Amino acid sequence: MILLILIILLALSYDFINGFHDTANAIATAVSTKALTLKRAIIMAALMNFLGAIVSTGVAETIAKDIVDLNRIPNGSTVMVAALISAILWNLMTWYFGIPSSSSHALIGSLAGAAFSDVGLNAIKLKGFVKVVSSLIVSPILALSVGFLMFTLIKFIFKKANATRANRGFRRVQVLTAALQAFSHGTNDAQKSMGIITMALVSFGYQSHMTIPHWVQLLCAMAMALGTSIGGWRIIKTVGTQIMKLKPVNAVAADLSSVLIIQIATKFGLPVSTTHVVSCSIMGVGASNRVKGVNWTTAKKMVSAWFTTIPITFVISAAICALLKLFL
Repeated sequence: MILLILIILLALSYDFINGFHDTANAIATAVSTKALTLKRAIIMAALMNFLGAIVSTGVAETIAKDIVDLNRIPNGSTVMVAALISAILWNLMTWYFGIPSSSSHALIGSLAGAAFSDVGLNAIKLKGFVKVVSSLIVSPILALSVGFLMFTLIKFIFKKANATRANRGFRRVQVLTAALQAFSHGTNDAQKSMGIITMALVSFGYQSHMTIPHWVQLLCAMAMALGTSIGGWRIIKTVGTQIMKLKPVNAVAADLSSVLIIQIATKFGLPVSTTHVVSCSIMGVGASNRVKGVNWTTAKKMVSAWFTTIPITFVISAAICALLKLFL
């Protein structure tokens, strides 16, 4: 019972940190263009994250069923504790340095690393793991492409519009697109910790199937909303100001592109990284506007962090799991 409570608390802590780490991406464009003040953006994002988190469970079931095989892991509780500690440590470190890294990558890499440390490759469901990692790799590429096409389309539709008046109108639209962005983040990201808690409940024999209980949905939604309310200015600064100089029209195109990608992924129960999708949407919009207008140096640093997250968290989690087995 103590271990189960510990896993639930760690999962909620991960969700809380995810709230101020990843949700910052959802509102970065609206804050950077001054469509919303930071305070209003955070309040709006907290509410929309909560609503998004309670409407869907497909991604949670993918996390619970498709990455590791609980039946082959003798120390399931130790694996889950190690994975959550590893993901939380990585999220806190990248948040501190203002690096828009992926909480999704961190959790999945940590889960696989801890399971590998306990049993070996037999504990990892390679088909499901490859499917999840593939969605994390493909989604940023799609976001880049959709962002490019979205802004190209908007430029064509509004090519005769007065620039000042159009940007004023797009700044109002941004309130809606930022809300949709935060809602989409809740539908996908909050579910990852739901999946971990459900794995724990099955592992400890409190339920026999991987269906997500309503109380788990509610707790995770509340934890993410609370984390969002704390804010994440470090990440907002990187995403909203250091990739390209955003105007309201750019921000709307990026937001709509991100929402489209995240909602499609959620529909198919695939976990994606809000960080990757939002950042790549902005890059795509920037490239469509003017390739040299994108700060590719910042983009390279972000991409480097994305590709190193899973291997690094895999190793960290494996080490933590090995240490915990000496005490648990």
